Formats: sequence, structure tokens, C-alpha cells
Amino acid sequence: MKKSIFFLIFIGVFCVGFKCIHKEESPQLSSSRSSSEEKLAGQINEIKKFVNTSSKYNTEVGFFIDMGIASGKKRFFIYDLKNNKLLNKGLVGHGSGSETGIPGKLKFSNVKNSLSTSLGKYSIGYSYEGTFGKAYKLYGLDKSNSNAFDRNIVLHKYWEVPFEEQKNPICNSQGCPMVNEKFYGVIEKIIDSSKKKIILVIYH
Repeated sequence: MKKSIFFLIFIGVFCVGFKCIHKEESPQLSSSRSSSEEKLAGQINEIKKFVNTSSKYNTEVGFFIDMGIASGKKRFFIYDLKNNKLLNKGLVGHGSGSETGIPGKLKFSNVKNSLSTSLGKYSIGYSYEGTFGKAYKLYGLDKSNSNAFDRNIVLHKYWEVPFEEQKNPICNSQGCPMVNEKFYGVIEKIIDSSKKKIILVIYH
């Protein structure tokens, strides 16, 4: 009887200990999260400087997409540049041509028909009715994305993009930043209410 009681106590202590260990965040995950935050902070600082170079740019809000984050996680960030705070975030698909066949590793291209995502700064242009409904033209402002307009790279919504985070990768686009319909509604209101050009940055 004593042996049975001792065994049950031992199992209970072991299980409690295991649960505590299981709940702890792994150093790798913690490091990855820290790295993403540092990259975002760096991009925000750069864009704050950039938007102040011309009166045509919106200095109060910016859009940031971190392609270093898995597509099943929220990696499209809406940031309040004026008050230094994150306003919202959502899922966004990348170009099918950016896939390498290696999980977590993407490639990028500015070449026409590559179906790839291009890194760099974009100025969000006028809206139009396209294949996926209302979409916004994008103008590449760097060498790495200078062909965006000619490639018909636009910011648009797509019904297959989920709203909540997923374990698995989400669907790919043809090179466009493609978001969930509900999240697109948030983006749309910000763009349409802005009198100046909003900058979107895609980085890795």
C-alpha cells in the first residue's frame, strides 16, 4: 500500500513538472520573436525618415510585411508612426514564385512573370476593380521592386486567406501581398481616409 501511494505521488510530481516544462517557451522561439521585433523596429525607423523627405507621404501610419515570418502567422503590421504603437496585424500571402521547396526559406524577384514577391518600399496608389474585387496599385520605390507596377503587383484580398493564424502555410499569390477579406476592410478604411500616400514595406 505504501509503495502504491509513493508511486502515485511520484507520478503526480513528474506530470506537474512536465507541464511546466512544456509551457515554457523554447529559447529558439523566443530568439525568433525577438529578432522579428528588432527587424520591425529597424524598418519603422527607416520609414519615419523616408516619409519626411516628401510632403506627399503619410507620416502617421505605415504598413510593414515581414517575409521572415511563416505565412501561417500574422506578419502584416499596421503601425502608428506618430504615436509609436502597433494598431493591427494580419495574415498575408506571398508569391508562389518565392517558394524554394525548403520550409521557411523564400526567394525574391523583381522579374516579370516570376510570380515572386519583391522586397522593398512601395507607395500605395489608386484603387480599381480587378479579379479579386477592389485592389490598390503599388509603385515600387527601390531597385528591388521597381517593376511592381508593370508586373501588376497590387494589394488585394482573397477569400481563401484565413483570418486566424494557422499551423500550416496559407495559399500563395502571383506575387501580390494578398490578405484576408476582413483584415482588408481595416486596411481599406485607412488607405481611403488618407489624403497622402501610405508606404508599404516588404522586408525579410
